[in-house]
Amino acid sequence: MSTAGTARVEAVVDLDAIRHNVRHLAGLAAGAATMAVVKADGYGHGAVDVARAALDAGATWLGVCTVEEAGELRDAGITAPVLSWLHVPDEDLAPAVGRQVDLGVASRRDLAAAVTAAHATGRPARVHLKIDTGLSRNGCPPADWGDLLDAVADHPGEVEPVAVWTHLAHADAPAHPTIDRQAARFDEAHAAASARLDRPLLAHLANSAATLTRPDLHRDLVRPGIAVYGLDPTDDGVAPALRPAMTFRSRVALLKTVAAGEGVSYGHIWTTPTDRTLALVPAGYADGVPRLLGAAGRLEVAIGGVRRPVVGRVCMDQVMVDLGPAGEPHGVAEGDEVVLFGPDDGGPTAAEWAGLLGTIHYEIVTGVGGRPRVRRSLTGAAGQLTA
Repeated sequence: MSTAGTARVEAVVDLDAIRHNVRHLAGLAAGAATMAVVKADGYGHGAVDVARAALDAGATWLGVCTVEEAGELRDAGITAPVLSWLHVPDEDLAPAVGRQVDLGVASRRDLAAAVTAAHATGRPARVHLKIDTGLSRNGCPPADWGDLLDAVADHPGEVEPVAVWTHLAHADAPAHPTIDRQAARFDEAHAAASARLDRPLLAHLANSAATLTRPDLHRDLVRPGIAVYGLDPTDDGVAPALRPAMTFRSRVALLKTVAAGEGVSYGHIWTTPTDRTLALVPAGYADGVPRLLGAAGRLEVAIGGVRRPVVGRVCMDQVMVDLGPAGEPHGVAEGDEVVLFGPDDGGPTAAEWAGLLGTIHYEIVTGVGGRPRVRRSLTGAAGQLTA
């Protein structure tokens, strides 16, 4: 990979890795369509660029959370089917309907907003009816499902039902008993909707983990999210074929010698045991390096292919790296690339950061900062780096 150039902090996204991952996932779900989920700015990787790469690799749908995210895709000229699934009260859905964005509907309130949007645009609102099968989050409670179907049936020509869908609570543990229970509830809701609305409806419930481990749940459409970005969604590491797409990196801004017994960074939680050579790296928690990783020994970075410990607290804009005893060779120069996390090639990974923090790698990659602090760059099929 080329050096970071003049960037202080940079997230390099490998679109070839995105394409590889989508081809792999679509191949596992042969017979079902693939919706690449690009919400949250493509999980921090850049929604528009990821969407184009995913469509190039065989995805035929895109999934987002908000209508604003859907609008960004349409503004970029992407015409593929897009599903936007989470709406707040009094939200104007007309721009989405007018731009042929499908809407998730989980309640009569959602339906009413979709009908209003249909009237405003003069075209039917395409809707995916969401049933809550046990996640107890967004979705229509089973007790209200029949009422919602009746309401949909009351609006022919204004609402076009496209699909029934749900989301799994324990897909990261493929043998968890709730998965089969949710699938059974989903099948019952799908059958009821198809009968009440007298039309075939797509069925989709498989997220990344279910796409990888539960082919019985692929149905008509799978919705991989985190796996598109090369990160394993399961507890058991079942996806070695995935390729992490993001490298989060910075540069050495300063080398300095610090005498023995001196405290380093705020609060002096680390003190130099001997005269040490330290490297200042200009990336901190405002850029996406969690402050909680600052305890001595918890965070390492790679410089010149060698893992080295971050010492002292993570600051808003910078961290300090211990290069060893002063006067001993360390092979590091000012301006050298520093890999904060990247592919699993012996250096730190997003999954490693997540494990240290007791969280998930979703939070790590989506937490990488945006412009102007963090530059997003792309590598693609030609292997060229572009700002």
